[in-house]
Amino acid sequence: MELPELTWGAASDRGLRQENQDSFLVAPPVFAVADGMGGHVGGAQASGQAVVRLREIAEGPAVSVEAIRTALERADKDILAMGEHIDPLSRPGTTIAGMALVDVHDQARWAVFHVGDSRIYRCANDGLRRISTDHSVVQALVDAGAITEERAETHPQRHMITKALGFGDRGQPDVALLPVEPGQRFLMCSDGLTGEISDQRIAEVLASAADDQAVADQLVAEATQHGAQDNVTVIVLHVGGDDGAAAGGSIGQVTTPFDTVPLHDAPPEG
Repeated sequence: MELPELTWGAASDRGLRQENQDSFLVAPPVFAVADGMGGHVGGAQASGQAVVRLREIAEGPAVSVEAIRTALERADKDILAMGEHIDPLSRPGTTIAGMALVDVHDQARWAVFHVGDSRIYRCANDGLRRISTDHSVVQALVDAGAITEERAETHPQRHMITKALGFGDRGQPDVALLPVEPGQRFLMCSDGLTGEISDQRIAEVLASAADDQAVADQLVAEATQHGAQDNVTVIVLHVGGDDGAAAGGSIGQVTTPFDTVPLHDAPPEG
């Protein structure tokens, strides 16, 4: 399997919160952002445990989708155990949003995975695309046609999630496969960023010629300058080989992964 050249940058800030309950992982071939539940006892420990379990599989040039699922299942059980003796309304939990290189028939693919409302975006020639779908009350309303995407941005229940590691629906994480292409630039972020910065502004910053660490620093700085009410964490990930591929700054809105192969339709690994 031919491996792509990768560069990245990561940044995090507690915003106006007293504690930073976000955690992130930069351990090629695995990258992830975890957002511990604000107001829940042990939120920082919950997000940290998700990162610990993913770090355990970050060995070698690629991982498997099954290894990702197993790591998140173990993190879910760990966090549930942490909350056994805590009031049900205060039990810890965490979102997770990440990407990992996987080997599919000796070809590199991105496995895009998430639980909760932390997000993953892709910036390329056709603009900015969200390639994750929030597990949230508001997203369910959007999917049902009850409200518009625009209304969702200011809806009073926009921060209520329906699924996380440690509580909520016990379903599997969403996982999809995405081709690896030169020039791709991705953003993984907690909702502290998207709650403060518009997709249009995110697109403009991601499309800049700045290096990945500078882009990560700028996004977090702008969110905090806007008076971030929540922790803000971002990872910017870039595939080398075509410096012009991320030019532009338009937005393409989607509610399902863009240019992905749903896992059940993907060819078997091995």
